[in-house]
Amino acid sequence: MSRDIVSFDPQLPAEEPFGLDREPSNQAHRPEEREGEDGPKMPSPEVREPCSLAPEREDSPRAYLLRNRSFLLRESQLLSMTELGKFRVVAAADLARFAYASDNPRMERDVRRLKGQGLVSDQTLAISGRRTLRVLTLTKTGKRLLQNTRRVPEDQQLYHGIVRPREAEHDAELYRLFQTEAARIETAGGKPLRVLLDYELMRDLNRDRAKLGKQGNDPQEIDRLAQRHGLVVVNEKIPLPDMRIEYQTAELELSRVDLELATPHYGPRGVAEKAKAGFSLYSHREDASRLRRILDEQGLTARIRSL
Repeated sequence: MSRDIVSFDPQLPAEEPFGLDREPSNQAHRPEEREGEDGPKMPSPEVREPCSLAPEREDSPRAYLLRNRSFLLRESQLLSMTELGKFRVVAAADLARFAYASDNPRMERDVRRLKGQGLVSDQTLAISGRRTLRVLTLTKTGKRLLQNTRRVPEDQQLYHGIVRPREAEHDAELYRLFQTEAARIETAGGKPLRVLLDYELMRDLNRDRAKLGKQGNDPQEIDRLAQRHGLVVVNEKIPLPDMRIEYQTAELELSRVDLELATPHYGPRGVAEKAKAGFSLYSHREDASRLRRILDEQGLTARIRSL
């Protein structure tokens, strides 16, 4: 499902408190893009190299404590929990592909053990018609245990459970979107550092706008608010990307890229506003030509990459 342009509500979303410890530069650097079909190209792999896991026979479980309860976890299981926590919901097939180098039996064994300890939820959702999607998420206990291991940087937001069931397919695809963009970053010599989903961006914007009080509707204050968060005002609102990746460039500088997964539900105005906001646009191959046509009709040169 498409994301609409955000209309701010001073009431903050019901998420656990989590603060940003650093503000990235306002100038977003993107790994070597081309503006048009005839522009210069560089190698841009469509898939990222899968994680390198130790052989299962060498991956012995260790005990981790949470509230006087002991959990036995392998490194591969902790990796899976980290991926689920960062992206909230991940398709089982994508987790196997990217975290386990397509070793499905090993992933299934790990998921079964994690479920048995109450750390991971495994659901098959009806998508449309007869289509279903198997997705994995952390449970609340799984999130707390992962935080307790201190394996994830403090400034990386972690999630548990599904908040928007009707958008679960879209949300699950963000993990694959990350892998595609991370491959581009790494090809250019960079290193992904942190992932921010729209939940976190919206919460932080709402929090800072609430601090403005009566000035929260002042256009100049809204513009400054957007700038502080590395965003821009379009049509008197602040569009939010589906996901932001903060990364280190080949020159060891901190940068970021804002990503939007455009769906068939996007109308001309929605596509145009996301493009004007400077987001890197992705879509499924079957939708790309229609979205490009919309941009062409409005004289916009943003590129749409295929997921």
